[in-house]
Amino acid sequence: MAARLQKRSVSKLPAARTIAVETRTDQHGALWEHDALEPRAVKLPGLRRPVLVFDPVEEIKTADRKSVKRVRRGPVLTFKLVKASALVVAATLSQHGFVAIPPHATEFNLIWAGRHINPIELRTLSQFQKINHFPRSSELTRKDRLYVNIQRLQQLRGRQAYDFLPRTFLLPAEWDEYMAWWSRHRVPMIAKPIASSQGRGIFIASQPEEVPKTQQLVLSQYINNPLLVEGFKFDLRIYVAVTSYNPLRIYLYEDGLARFATTRYDSSARSFRNTFTHLTNYSINKSSSSYVACDDDDVEDYGNKWSLSALLQYLNQQGVDTALLMSRIEDVVVKSIVAVEQPIAAACRSYVPHAHNCFELYGFDVLVDDNLKPWLLEVNLSPSLACDAPLDHKIKTHLIADFLTLGMLGVYDPVVARDAALRRMRGIQPVKEATKVS
Repeated sequence: MAARLQKRSVSKLPAARTIAVETRTDQHGALWEHDALEPRAVKLPGLRRPVLVFDPVEEIKTADRKSVKRVRRGPVLTFKLVKASALVVAATLSQHGFVAIPPHATEFNLIWAGRHINPIELRTLSQFQKINHFPRSSELTRKDRLYVNIQRLQQLRGRQAYDFLPRTFLLPAEWDEYMAWWSRHRVPMIAKPIASSQGRGIFIASQPEEVPKTQQLVLSQYINNPLLVEGFKFDLRIYVAVTSYNPLRIYLYEDGLARFATTRYDSSARSFRNTFTHLTNYSINKSSSSYVACDDDDVEDYGNKWSLSALLQYLNQQGVDTALLMSRIEDVVVKSIVAVEQPIAAACRSYVPHAHNCFELYGFDVLVDDNLKPWLLEVNLSPSLACDAPLDHKIKTHLIADFLTLGMLGVYDPVVARDAALRRMRGIQPVKEATKVS
């Protein structure tokens, strides 16, 4: 299954196709031979330089950092990983001729960072350098900031249009509001640390006395009518790429993951102590003795992790309107990003020197209830790219190939480009254009 990224217009127009990634030649001709050592590039309308096209990697191996040596005619392309464990990214880049360099190196084509970035770090980027985060992405990926931004749009445009977050309270500041609300509704709540990931620190509270009153938490209403598959609760990991916040360009990956709880759903009060029933995080459920893995390359609907496409096929066979469901999920994705568009676009204007320096991959976690209403649980910065099973490998290798292609990495040799810039500063005419490909 070769899933591809599809662009979704924020004005809800029909999906536009992405770059024709299978194009081998066009009217400009092939610029590189396509093999394991040479990158493949295409010339796109409106761009002065060719951009690279990536194919899924077949085998994931650790990329060796080494000194950059010119082993062929043409640009030497480099990348560095900064606080990131992203073997599938490194393997994909290496397969396409990139060389891994140490984190402190300054001449590079791409930084792949596994953390939020200090906006000041972006100011020195040259026009050919890329980084996989936007400044102030925390407005979307921190649980408290996501809530604040969506709440702001609820106040501006009406709660009904942005009613896709469970009722949420930020503690300890909103403790009194939580107590007043709970006295009327008396429903369980899910408590999460503000900036945690991988299920760390999550717990279910049936009563207010189970919630630490002074601890910084995001407290969200437990959705008690989840859509079930054969009696099991699940959530969805939806992959979303943004290549620009001004103008806003959003891409929704057409495949993803469905993660299942490992114990059958039980709505009784006593069951809330069993996290394997009510929490669907893979990081939690993989430690369950009931967790079932799938080691078959050709099976996507077995065990506790399915592909999104396999889940949709199953639901469709059960009479579920999956087209309506995906339309609603796309609406949640678009509105969530629109909620943070203003602060992130402003940060880009302040800190990002060139329009195409940044692009970013997000992991949206969505729960679907039995009315086919999608609820946004959280948005993940640097979603896990671990390939623990054949299904992960199949989906994530295609995901990263498409995402890197969307990043439009240009055919630039960073060392040669630096030397050319120095010559221009000194008024020396270069003998040969640095990035010309023959």
